Amino acid sequence: MEKDVEVKIYDTPAKLSKKAARQIAALSRQEGNHPLHVALSGGSTPALLYEILAGKYMDKTNWKRLHFWWGDERCVEPSSLESNYRMAMERMLSRVPLAPHQIHRIAGEALPEEEARRYGQEMASLIPFRDGFPVFDLILLGMGDDGHVASIFPGELQLMKSEVPCTVATHPLTNQKRITLTGKSINNARKIFILVTGSAKSHRISEIMNNKKAAQKLPAYYVEPVDGQLTWYLDVEAAALI
Repeated sequence: MEKDVEVKIYDTPAKLSKKAARQIAALSRQEGNHPLHVALSGGSTPALLYEILAGKYMDKTNWKRLHFWWGDERCVEPSSLESNYRMAMERMLSRVPLAPHQIHRIAGEALPEEEARRYGQEMASLIPFRDGFPVFDLILLGMGDDGHVASIFPGELQLMKSEVPCTVATHPLTNQKRITLTGKSINNARKIFILVTGSAKSHRISEIMNNKKAAQKLPAYYVEPVDGQLTWYLDVEAAALI
């Protein structure tokens, strides 16, 4: 199918985050009562989005329907300042009316390979699957300066086509182990939001939008929903070179 892609550009990270929060709140209020499965991201831009959801959009969100997962996690204790779980808990999840069973943490302190398998099994027990991969209602992603998404880095592009839903990745500079959704899990989602802010990422955004040859080394280039919608949320600095 033709790629269903939308690019939205906002003056500031705050305006970008507010618009994304509005869309998530609206998703939670859509017709039906089945659970809605959302995969969260780490990073400074998602952190601002979480604060807005827990603040301005607290009363506009149907929290009872939402189940929160993670697109990736560093292999650290949940109390670590590096933990994506800790960041999301502090900025949003502990501040909104959620039951424990709605929060599906990656245990970063566990043995990585075992936890990747366990997390995949937990997804399979709760999330609809299609062709062997979960169908999230929404996956939130950031993008690194190197073009990585989740914890899929340029040197590990094979993870975009991995045949398991969740696996272990290695940071190219620190060698830190991370647990990440694979590309086929990401691209199976109904909606994907990629939130990117700041001039440091403008060159990569330009490559992805305008230079296929250069972009082919970037994991973010391969985010292409099988049967869903991809929305890029950019601030003017990130979009400056488009």
